[in-house]
Amino acid sequence: MPQLNGTTHPSSSLDSPEYNPIDHLNAIFAHPSTLSSIAKTSYALDTYQDEVDEEIAALIRHQSASDAESVKSIRAAKDDLAELFPKVEDVRARAMHTEEAITEMTADIKRLDNTKKNLTLSMTALKRLQMLTTAYEQLCGLSNSRQYKECSQLLQAVIQLMAHFKSYRSIDQIAILSRNVSDLQREMLEQVCEDFEVTFAKAEVVQRRGMLAEACLVMDALGDNARSRLITWYCNTQLREYRQVFRGNEEAGSLDNISRRYAWFRRMLKTYDDEHAVMFPASWRMNEMLANAFCEGTREDFKGILARSVRRADGLSLDVDLLLSCLQETLDFEHSLERRFNNASRASIDTLSSDSEKAPVFSQAISEAFEPYLSVWVEAQDKKLSTMIPQYRLQPPKPPDEDFAPQMVVPSSIELFNFYRLTLAQCAKLSTGARLVELSAVFAKYLDQYAQQVLWFYVSERSSGQTPSKFPQLEDSILVLNTADYCFNTCTQLEEKIKSRIDEGFKARIDLQSQADAFMGIASATVRALVRRVEVDIEPTWREMRNTGWSKMEGVGDQSSWVAEMLRTIKRRAAEVLSMLHKQQYARAFCDNLVDSVVNAIIVNIFQCKPVSEVGAEQMLLDSYALKKGFEELLNISAPQNTPPPAGYIRRVNQSMSRLDPILKTLQVRPSPPEALVQAYLIHIADKSDTNFRKILDLKGLRKQDQSHLMELFQAHRGSPRNENLPQSSTLLAPLTVTGLSAGGGPTIAAGIGNLSSAATLSTSNLPARFDPSTFGSAIMNAARDGVDRLGTPNLSGTPSQTPSGAMSPPTQQPSRASFEIPTTAVGATNLNENLRNIGKFFKRDIGGFGGRFGSGSKPSEDAG
Repeated sequence: MPQLNGTTHPSSSLDSPEYNPIDHLNAIFAHPSTLSSIAKTSYALDTYQDEVDEEIAALIRHQSASDAESVKSIRAAKDDLAELFPKVEDVRARAMHTEEAITEMTADIKRLDNTKKNLTLSMTALKRLQMLTTAYEQLCGLSNSRQYKECSQLLQAVIQLMAHFKSYRSIDQIAILSRNVSDLQREMLEQVCEDFEVTFAKAEVVQRRGMLAEACLVMDALGDNARSRLITWYCNTQLREYRQVFRGNEEAGSLDNISRRYAWFRRMLKTYDDEHAVMFPASWRMNEMLANAFCEGTREDFKGILARSVRRADGLSLDVDLLLSCLQETLDFEHSLERRFNNASRASIDTLSSDSEKAPVFSQAISEAFEPYLSVWVEAQDKKLSTMIPQYRLQPPKPPDEDFAPQMVVPSSIELFNFYRLTLAQCAKLSTGARLVELSAVFAKYLDQYAQQVLWFYVSERSSGQTPSKFPQLEDSILVLNTADYCFNTCTQLEEKIKSRIDEGFKARIDLQSQADAFMGIASATVRALVRRVEVDIEPTWREMRNTGWSKMEGVGDQSSWVAEMLRTIKRRAAEVLSMLHKQQYARAFCDNLVDSVVNAIIVNIFQCKPVSEVGAEQMLLDSYALKKGFEELLNISAPQNTPPPAGYIRRVNQSMSRLDPILKTLQVRPSPPEALVQAYLIHIADKSDTNFRKILDLKGLRKQDQSHLMELFQAHRGSPRNENLPQSSTLLAPLTVTGLSAGGGPTIAAGIGNLSSAATLSTSNLPARFDPSTFGSAIMNAARDGVDRLGTPNLSGTPSQTPSGAMSPPTQQPSRASFEIPTTAVGATNLNENLRNIGKFFKRDIGGFGGRFGSGSKPSEDAG
């Protein structure tokens, strides 16, 4: 479009479907001064319209001309197609005519080709018939003269030629010839068999073995049935004497004379090698067939003998030693046959066979008969292990003549797994099926007993007839911890080893994971026992804390004296323990549990320090910061100076110590104005419990008459919309009871031994009385028997469990004081073992994040085998 009013707009804007003339006019006449150019703009638009009209008219004229040309082209195409169809039909007719002409021209040639082919087949058939007739006549003569070498070659030719005439048997002459050839084959088969029978009957094998060797070639030519008949006859003939001697005589056929059977067959094989081997073709493997026949007969004999031995009228059971001796001799014999007849040597029982190795031919050929009776052997191993466990329990954890080392394990554990390794290797030689499953069950049974009756016994306090009772030595605890870790790893290896040797169908029945978890439960309990040693030493500091006048403090000073003394004691004892722990994950577990234990004890003792003023609470908060700083250095106390502690450990310490903040920050708030204390409680403690709020008021030392107004305010504020999502009761305060020093009793709290918050229970719950270590054994035992709490740790029966945040749930009863005692009933042992497994599962999960795969590290070289 031409320029309008000095402004150029693209012509495409007029072609747009969204074109708006109003917008266009507003753009042209954007200012009143532009109205003078209306006439010019109108003229430009008229001119542009005329040009567009002319362009449209030209396009219409061009399109009309194009349509006429298209119609003309279509008509021309139809005319061309009408001419093309008749031409195509004419070409097809001429092609068919040409094909008929060519067929007539080549018909004679095809007839000649068929005639030639028939003549060739006839001449070939006549020639083969002549050859067959001639060969048949020659074969008859050679057979009568026993020229077996020539007979074998000629017989193969006759059989091959006869195969060409199967389709011609409707011809009488061919049918007669076929019957004659079949009769000749039967005669030759009987003749060869007769020659073998006569020769062996007259003991003329050495003189006539050349002729018999040629006769075997004839049997080869006669086919598989003939060869099998001769092999069967030979094996029966050679084993006839064996069957007469060892089946007809009860004494000779007994298990006591099993070696005589194998010695007899070895002599038979030597006779075969010296005199008979040259008679039979190597492809027959006659010696292997003879060995197979011997093994089959002997296996059936042993099945009958063993069945009769089990049903003996005198009531005596099968002699295990004799059974194993016979079985071992049988295995040795089978192994010797395997070496002789298998080109690839048989794989060792202690190694896995490669895929390319040949499958054993004589494996369990005879020993299969012993399989159903190997349960007697498994029972014998069970009895042997039942005597070993009590002996292990009587042994000291460390031999008196050996010096202690942090990596040491209890020697009996290595001895036990060595016994397992040898027994497993022996059983794998005897059976890789159901008996190996039975043996694995025996292994599992005594792994459980070793964990309960030996390792658990070592780390448990035992009554000495006096108070306090005997406490496990530190070195003994470290040995048990190392041994539990070693047994955990070796259980896994033992399971893998059994699965690698057992038959595929039985692999799913092999599971020693519960035993491994039980050993990890022992490791968990041992770590807690190490923490318990520290708790005993810091007991005086709790008395000092409770004797401090928290309500009479006028200002906050440096950390309290009891904090410094506690940190010195903890660091001294922790350094002693950590120097003996050679695996980082257990050092971390020890520190984590120690921190949790101390935090739980602080919470308990805070509620025994009634009353606590605001200044006293501020001093406690300062003391908690000092303790946290000391705990952060605990894990690296034996490490080189300036070694930073792991970030995960720092987070764990902060998480544990943060449990003190809600209580102390709430205690810091003055009761006046009362709304401030109520709001502080709802922010920090954050629950709706009247009972818990009253505990805070009691702890602050407020009189009962002063508490009523605060309780009313609390009930009013907790119902507000912003507090509607608060829990009904805080798990931090619910199990606690506020008592003063004169009350004579502590708070009724017992957190699970899992994070050794039971330390608070056992060391501070009964304040007037001195700590009695005799409760330790019963606490751990009850914990393992009754259940587990956080981190898979045992929870005292009826006592509160520990939540992930560290809070404790309400208790129902205190543990009874009872000395350590291994459960003697099946139910007691089962419950103990089940809870040890649960402890182990959760403890393994808890220390899995301490760095490195759990259970890795140095361990004794001995394993499960």
